[in-house]
Amino acid sequence: MRITHLGHACVLVEAAETRILIDPGSFSSEWHDAQRLDGVLITHQHLDHVDPERASTLLLNNPHASVFTADDVHETVELPGARSVAPGDRMHIGGLEIEAVGGDHAIIHQDIPRIHNLGYVVRVPDAPEEPVFFHPGDSLEAVPEGVDVLALPIMGPWAAMKEHVEFVRALGVPAHSVPIHDELLSDRGRELLGRQIGNLTGTEVVWLRGGKSRDF
Repeated sequence: MRITHLGHACVLVEAAETRILIDPGSFSSEWHDAQRLDGVLITHQHLDHVDPERASTLLLNNPHASVFTADDVHETVELPGARSVAPGDRMHIGGLEIEAVGGDHAIIHQDIPRIHNLGYVVRVPDAPEEPVFFHPGDSLEAVPEGVDVLALPIMGPWAAMKEHVEFVRALGVPAHSVPIHDELLSDRGRELLGRQIGNLTGTEVVWLRGGKSRDF
């Protein structure tokens, strides 16, 4: 399984000859020219996870991609052909199985209404030796079993490092954690949080900034 971080919360997952893009949002531009996609997954409606100005072009450039979203994403962006899914739903795209987990976005402030948020667990059902990948969106509530590679939201106005540490531990300490949701951080902040989370949990923190890829 190859993982590429395309800025902020956007991740490209490639396995079983299938390419899935998760959360192409407005805080990054590295995904703008993505081609040959088999699927696009949107965790929730916030603009840093789905860019309303660019998403339609992305789908036009990838007309065969299946699109799955949380059920209230249509309130902020129109995605032609998108299908809403709920926690517990399982979808198949190419050679991959995707399970939707979670339900609600983390609490930002008591005065800000909560929206829906789905995490996506990606598996290769015909190759159990392949790692299990998990993108939680903006929530640390769902803790699916068997996660090997975690897209770890490392900073947000809805969480603190102590919560990220406990999230990694609750997941059974995935072997690898790829920091995402990091565009509100300086380089010094990235280094500090990555080092502390790695030291406190034992997960290998794998930075893939700048569109870098790694095979797991």
